[in-house]
Amino acid sequence: MRNYRQKSDYKILERKIYARIALLIVIALVIVFLLYLMASSSRIGDTIVSFLQYNFLISYENAWQLYWTMRPSLPFVMIAAVALIFIILSRLLFSQFAKYFNEISGGLDVLVGDSNTEINLSTEIAPMERKLKAIKQTLEDREREARVAEQRKNEMVMYLAHDIKTPLTSVLGYLSLLDEAPDMPPEQKAKYVNITLDKAHRLEKLVDEFFEITRYNFQTETLSKESIDLYYMLTQIIDEFFPLLSERGQQAFLQAPEELVVFGDSDKLARVFNNILKNAVAHSPDESVINIAVWVSEGSFYVSFRNPGSIPADKLTSIFDRFYRLDSSRSTDSGGAGLGLAIAKEIVASHGGHIYADSQGGFTTFTVELPV
Repeated sequence: MRNYRQKSDYKILERKIYARIALLIVIALVIVFLLYLMASSSRIGDTIVSFLQYNFLISYENAWQLYWTMRPSLPFVMIAAVALIFIILSRLLFSQFAKYFNEISGGLDVLVGDSNTEINLSTEIAPMERKLKAIKQTLEDREREARVAEQRKNEMVMYLAHDIKTPLTSVLGYLSLLDEAPDMPPEQKAKYVNITLDKAHRLEKLVDEFFEITRYNFQTETLSKESIDLYYMLTQIIDEFFPLLSERGQQAFLQAPEELVVFGDSDKLARVFNNILKNAVAHSPDESVINIAVWVSEGSFYVSFRNPGSIPADKLTSIFDRFYRLDSSRSTDSGGAGLGLAIAKEIVASHGGHIYADSQGGFTTFTVELPV
């Protein structure tokens, strides 16, 4: 079907080529026929003699003598004339092809040269013009997305570097106090040690964000697929989040078939669900419930994470972009580098699936769709 459509797209060009070839053949036949009539006519000698007389200014007798000398070579002259006509007509035919190729080459130069010049081709190759314009639009969109991602990354690195200074200064300050006052009361020393440890953990988290950015820029996602017990995987992930959930009085409930086996990369799919659950915990209020549901429908399985909280409609389209954070403030105290959902999207896409978000009625739902 695709090949048929492509042939139909260039039907105008095909018809024009056929018409041009037919016209050139007709012209060639007419010229050859006229030459044949002239050669077979008894008056051709008089014509040639008159031509020699008036153009080369020779006498009538010398002109006839020259004609009779040339007469045995007339068949070869006719062949040469026909060949010359063929070359001229072929040149006219292929010059049109050269025009098309030059136009396409010019369109490619616009793409390669990153020019704002409009791509305009002949009507006969309009399908090629549409394809070149589509490629140009795609390249422009990708370049724009890359610029936005690079700007977000630079801002994130700048914010992280700025935020690292605060816990680092605190760690150095409290360690200096502990070093300068060895006879400090135990209660005060324990207080300073706890504060220093808390700031060190914060510093470690910020350094991890730097490593996350580096891993994202240089990693190559290769899949190592195997059979996965999805129920066990999600149960294990919820157990790992128990300390974080308990700290905020949150709960996560799982509704899934206990014998659901899927085929995929267990480490990377675990990272997908981990990133989504982490996002749900971070953007849900305290004492809230996060519901995780799994079901199978029409050759695909679905995993949804539903949590209280709303995401503005204008941000739903950008939430899976690299380095995008719902909290656009300078501080990185809440949220990460804005890579969790972007990485999840790429992993799901590499499995042939889709991930999408919906927010309405005071709840936000992230759904992962993957082939069984």
